[in-house]
Amino acid sequence: MAKKDLISLSVEEKLTALYNLQQVDSKIDKIRQIRGELPLEVQDLEDDVEGLETRIQKYTDEVNGLEDGIVERKNVMKDALAQIKKYEEQQNNVRNNREFESLNKEIEFQQLEIQLSEKKIKEFKANIEQKNEIIEVAKNELDERKKDLEAKKAELDDIIAETQKEEDGLQKDSKKAEGQIEERLLIAYKRIRENARNGLAVVTIQRDSCGGCFNKIPPQRQLDIRMRKKVIVCEHCGRILVDPEIDPNYVKPEPVEEKPKKRTLRTRKKATAK
Repeated sequence: MAKKDLISLSVEEKLTALYNLQQVDSKIDKIRQIRGELPLEVQDLEDDVEGLETRIQKYTDEVNGLEDGIVERKNVMKDALAQIKKYEEQQNNVRNNREFESLNKEIEFQQLEIQLSEKKIKEFKANIEQKNEIIEVAKNELDERKKDLEAKKAELDDIIAETQKEEDGLQKDSKKAEGQIEERLLIAYKRIRENARNGLAVVTIQRDSCGGCFNKIPPQRQLDIRMRKKVIVCEHCGRILVDPEIDPNYVKPEPVEEKPKKRTLRTRKKATAK
């Protein structure tokens, strides 16, 4: 239907279109409620798995770096030992004490390099052991999270498989219903629906009250709603109010017969006195 034609619809037709759209959207909401918190739980578990994998990779990279450091320090020690051997050989051919002391200092320096490397290797190994423990704990936690994720995904997939066809059909009906509502009203409907806790933007009068927030509606306002001459919103919650008889399946409740009042002794005496 063209936009111009939608604007020219009567208020009653507009309210009917809004009510029909609400009915379809409420059915979609119910289907999604069946899934409950499962989609969020799956997302949280996926985030946990990703976080743990990143953490494990980070510590693994650090362990690899420490192992490279150990190899580097061992090479330093190897070079230092070679230097010491060279200096010791040179000491056998020195011409004076000054040359001997100079070579001796070089040997002491290389020995200090060896001691420092041994200390660093010991620190690296302790660090590697600590990080490997963290990695092991993280891997165990990752395995548990993956099992939980697999179970939750299977549960969600089963629910989606059962309801997806129905939801897809309802989504098409919702789009079709939206096409019968002018843009201004549709925007207002969606805004109210987003802010409503139960997703209800269009509600009927129930027991003289708003079907959304259950606040009482004054008799005159109820009469205006039943007239269907203008779009009326609840002054408490902002939802669009419609007459329950707008629903084609609405069954009007039968009037309750008032039971005759029981005559008490006092009323009988008054009747006798008259």
